[in-house]
Parts: sequence; C-alpha cells; structure tokens
Amino acid sequence: MKIKSIILKILMPLVLGAAILYWMYRGENWQQIRHVMTHEMDWTWMLLSFPFGILAQMFRGWRWRQTLEPVGEKPRTHVCLNAIFLSYAASLLIPRVGEFTRCGVLNRYDQVSFPKALGTVVTERAIDSLLVLGITAIVILLEMSTFGTFFRQTGTNLHDILYGFSWAGYFVAVVCALAIIILLHLLLRKLSIYNKVKATIGGIWQGVISLKDVRNIPLFVCFTLAIWLSYFLHYYLTFFCFDFTANLGLGCALVTFIVGSIAVIVPTPNGAGPWHFAVKTMLILYGVVDTNALYFVLIVHTVQTMLVVLLGIYAWVALNFTKQLTLKQ
Repeated sequence: MKIKSIILKILMPLVLGAAILYWMYRGENWQQIRHVMTHEMDWTWMLLSFPFGILAQMFRGWRWRQTLEPVGEKPRTHVCLNAIFLSYAASLLIPRVGEFTRCGVLNRYDQVSFPKALGTVVTERAIDSLLVLGITAIVILLEMSTFGTFFRQTGTNLHDILYGFSWAGYFVAVVCALAIIILLHLLLRKLSIYNKVKATIGGIWQGVISLKDVRNIPLFVCFTLAIWLSYFLHYYLTFFCFDFTANLGLGCALVTFIVGSIAVIVPTPNGAGPWHFAVKTMLILYGVVDTNALYFVLIVHTVQTMLVVLLGIYAWVALNFTKQLTLKQ
C-alpha cells in the first residue's frame, strides 16, 4: 500500500500538469511556436532575466543560513546555496520534495540536524506566504478595474451580489457561516486529522515566533524582499522579449506574477499547467490575443525551467566535489 501511495503521489502531479497542458495546447501549430522563438523573440531580455532567477535562489540560500543560526546550526554558505539549487531541480521530478532534499543535503555534508533544518523551512514558507498575501492585497486594490473586467466577462456582477441581499439576508448568511464553522470544528475534533492540523498550524506559528532570535532582523527582511523582487524581475523582463507583451506595463506584470505565484500552489512540477492557465487568462484580460498568450506562457515557463535544471546540475556536480564534515563547526 505504501508503494502504491508513493507512486500515486509522484504520478498524479505529473498527470495533472500534463492533462492541463494538453487541454491548453491541443491543436496548436507547433511550427508557429518554433517560428516565434527563432524569429520574433528578443532573446536579449530573456538572458538579462537569468541573473535575477539565480539571485532569487541565492538570496534564499543566504536567508536560510541566517535562520539556522538561532537553532545552533552553522552550515557552510556554499553548501546552503547548492542545497537550494538542487532542491528546486528535485521538485521538478517530484513536487514539494525539494524541502526535504535541501535539508538532507545539509545533514549529509554539514551534519545539520534534519528536524531543525525542516523547521526553518516551515518558518520560511510561512513568511513567504504572508508576504505574498500582502502583495496580493495591494495588487488587487491597484488593479481593481482589471478584476472587474474578469467578473464581467465571466458573467459575475459583484454589484448584484453585494446589493442583492437585505440587511436581514446578510445577518442570516453570517449566522449560517458561523454555524457551519462551529459544526466543522466539532466534527474535526472527533477525527485524528484535527490534532495533526492543529499541530501543524502550531508549529508554523512557533516557527514564525522564533524569528525574534535571528541575529540581524533588518538583514532577514532585506533577504526576503530581495528574493521576491528577484523573482519578479526574472519574470517581468521576459515581457520585453515579445512585441505583444512589451507595452503591457508594470500593473499587468504584477497581476500575472501574483496570480502565477498562487497557481503554483497546485502540486505539479514547477507549477506546469496551473501556472500556464492562470497567467494566460490574466494576459487575455489585458488585451493579449489568446494564441499569443499561449505562446508567452509556454516559452517563458519552459526556458525558466531549463535554468532551474542547469542550476540543479551545477549544484549536483559541486556537491560531489564538496568535502563532508564529520564534526560540526
């Protein structure tokens, strides 16, 4: 049963991502895509975006080393960086395995406690999630007109929904929602999963609180902002590779970046499938022709994924020439 479960966990994300990509690109002219890549695309901007893709992972490695210090671990900087590079590449094969991969690398080469390393990863994810939520709220406020267009095109009228209820209706809706939450709470308490979920949330909270022990909080904040700024520039510069996205502006880039960042929560290799669909949909709202939007997401995602692969190969080679420590420094 365990083997079957493992196989399903590996195959399901691959099948899901492949199914979405097949549905999106069925019947597309692949010769035209090749023509766009060889004759219509400005590769200079793509190459200029690469350093930011590399820096995003390097900043993550430097920040990770900083979060390990309060728990008594001081791995070598280059090992941390290579662990990050390798973890992203590993997640292309099995989604979410990268978190365990990088902890395993530190444990093998620098004798870092695996549980402690994994705890810091949870802390990192919590911080990044909070930051993305904050950016999302700001982007929604700044680009409200675009989201309004989305609701109109999908036949959803927010005005009708908000003003279709009387005050009594709102009161009843709130009471019902509270009743459902309380009922779910009582039911979950009877299930073993309740304790697991409660423990997980508690662990994340404890991880966030532990940040007070980080020696240089301003540096931690700078690393966090630098990670996401680098991710954004890595993506935004690709807009200038194509005539049909070059003039869309910073607002469109922010919206599609955030939507894509949320879409990769779906466990497929590097977000393949969900990322394509989410970013393509938002590009269309900004006036990009459906076909061009399909070309953009396929080319950008494929090229950036290849960069992740190359960094993973580099890290694997570098680690093979790295001496394993037998004692903690």
